[in-house]
Amino acid sequence: MKKNLIRIALGLALALVFFGHSAKVYQIALLNTLDAFIYDTRLRLTTKGGVDERIVILDIDEKSLAEVGRWPWSRDTMATLVAKLFDNYKIALLGFDVVFAEPDKSSGLSSLESIAGGVLKNDLAFQSALKGLRGELDFDRRFAESLHNRPVVLGFYFTNLDRVNRNGALPAPVLSAGTFRGRNVDLTSWSGFGGNLPEFQSNAVNAGHFNPIVDFDGTSRRVPMLAEHDGQYYEALSLAMVRVLLGKPSIIPGYPDSGPKSGLEWLDLPADKGVLRIPVDENGASLIPYRGPQGSFNYLSASDALNGRLKHEQLAGKIVLLGTTAPGLMDLRVTPVGNTYPGVEIHANLVAGMLDADIKQKPSYVLGADIVQLSLCTLALALLLPILSPLRATLLAAGMLLVAAGLNFYLWTSGLVMPLATVISAILALYALNMSWGYFVETRSKRQFAELFGQYVPPELVDEMARDPERYSMEGKNAELTVLFSDVRGFTSISEGLDPKELTQLMNAYLGAMTRVVQKNRGTLDKYIGDAIMAFWGAPVADADHAWHAVSTALEMQAELRTLDEPFRARGWPALRIGIGINSGTMTVGDMGSQVRKSYTVMGDAVNLASRLEGLTKQYGVGILVSDATKTLVKNMVYREVDRVRVKGKDEPVGIFEPLGTAEQIDKAVQDELKLWNQALRLYRQQDWDQAELQLYNLSRMSPGRDLYQVYAKRITHYRASPPGDDWDGVMTFETK
Repeated sequence: MKKNLIRIALGLALALVFFGHSAKVYQIALLNTLDAFIYDTRLRLTTKGGVDERIVILDIDEKSLAEVGRWPWSRDTMATLVAKLFDNYKIALLGFDVVFAEPDKSSGLSSLESIAGGVLKNDLAFQSALKGLRGELDFDRRFAESLHNRPVVLGFYFTNLDRVNRNGALPAPVLSAGTFRGRNVDLTSWSGFGGNLPEFQSNAVNAGHFNPIVDFDGTSRRVPMLAEHDGQYYEALSLAMVRVLLGKPSIIPGYPDSGPKSGLEWLDLPADKGVLRIPVDENGASLIPYRGPQGSFNYLSASDALNGRLKHEQLAGKIVLLGTTAPGLMDLRVTPVGNTYPGVEIHANLVAGMLDADIKQKPSYVLGADIVQLSLCTLALALLLPILSPLRATLLAAGMLLVAAGLNFYLWTSGLVMPLATVISAILALYALNMSWGYFVETRSKRQFAELFGQYVPPELVDEMARDPERYSMEGKNAELTVLFSDVRGFTSISEGLDPKELTQLMNAYLGAMTRVVQKNRGTLDKYIGDAIMAFWGAPVADADHAWHAVSTALEMQAELRTLDEPFRARGWPALRIGIGINSGTMTVGDMGSQVRKSYTVMGDAVNLASRLEGLTKQYGVGILVSDATKTLVKNMVYREVDRVRVKGKDEPVGIFEPLGTAEQIDKAVQDELKLWNQALRLYRQQDWDQAELQLYNLSRMSPGRDLYQVYAKRITHYRASPPGDDWDGVMTFETK
């Protein structure tokens, strides 16, 4: 435990960061965003779905605007609509998600009144006619009369604009000033409002505001059931409608205990069949119980109702909300179930949720529960993760995540909303901290070993070695490996034709490209020797396919070199040609050198032979030569046998081959040429000079630029003049390196 004190302390410090957010000492925007995302996801996963037949939305839609005219419609039209809804269709309740704030002058009555008081003041006939028309032309009065003694709930809005607007009339407050004095209640407060004309308000049975609370991300998730204005308290449109349905009972605020500092948690509406309880949060707001996406309630066109085109049963006994979905009337909102959701359907969801007692709760004790949950989880993780193995630590963190998420979802389905983002983020952060600590600190000795080895082997193998450093040692040992040498042809003349800066740039480009090919094929880059490259395979990381990787590397190096031709030509540099020699065999590999400088390298006769083969590529005019030992290890490759040679320093002859690619990569033309070459080589070794020369002539016509055929043609000319004798074994001896 003592060695883990720093780790535990860091874990506890990290836990305190999340604790401060959960306790609302400060707020972390990312966690709020994550919590909002989780809330919306849970809501979408658990919506009821289907259509609630009790509530109908009478829609001022595009069709209605086209038939009746642009909004607002004349009050005469609205009076006719209200009369038809109650008298013809027998609806139960009508709520307006619109405001009637301005007088209707569309009838021309005001103009006639002005004339009557002016030029026709003494015209008795005009005055008499106007008196008879006044009742028909006073559209506002007609609309007010249509509201009288009918269950109609008007809508109004609050505002907090810099310039205080107070238009129209407000309904009587539902709770008087001082109701929450001394209580820990923080209701949403507004300074201004837009209400209906006084004569409308006085004739309607009730009215409520239709302001949702727009969260930090622009989404509407709550509506304040009670809102404060000038010390008085006003109800939401949905609550006003439900109260009318219940006979307009008084609102009784509910508190979890009798203490003076207790916060508001519900509103009670006494009714004949008991008390209807509406959960609210610390702001007096209720979570909107979205039933589903738009269309969870029946939408009927307002013009169809106005013109009597609806069936009686479509509206009879229904709760009707008049609102709009027309885009130009600006009542579309962002919600968890849709980004262009009609505001009127928000009120429909709340009315349905209150009637069904289906509004989720977010009481004040949720804050304490979240803090307790967070404390238990983070304390356990901070103490246990440092002493557990990575596997057990992962299982513990995963188990806590599952328990926290499962409990949260269970409470959600039971009607209780608990935050989840903080505890999940804390668990993941503590897990990440401990895993990072384990990697960066506790494996420091392993990484130091890998970094030391990294001086001698390429980085891509260091990671593999670091996973199990005990398996690797820099001490010398014998092992079967494959070594590769490459060299640039004519480098001396190239270097003489370029200034030092250009030569440096050319070599950096060339060596960089070749090195990438070596590393891609798991090779250990031994060293650069001027323009030459030395690499080997099979150590320090064992590689059963070391010969295959080496031969593949050689072929890819030649292909990569051709991709450099165009950019080199563009810069005025010569195209490069290289020779590559490869050999496999037992070599000594290890950390070799002096106290001044060491290198992880390979030595032995097998290494020397690879170097000799690289030199022989010039003699035969080929790009790659591999020994028969390498060819034996790489059987799934097509080769051109080049010769059997005896190199300087070795008595035993060696077969040398040019790899051409896999069988799938070799086309028929190359295969035919290869068959002809094998015949020519056999005739050459049989000293059948004429037939061999004829075959070489045919081969030269097939591939005019192949130097190998010219090499053998010159040998035949030499051997005709100086026959090698009957005991000739066909081996070519080279006395130089």
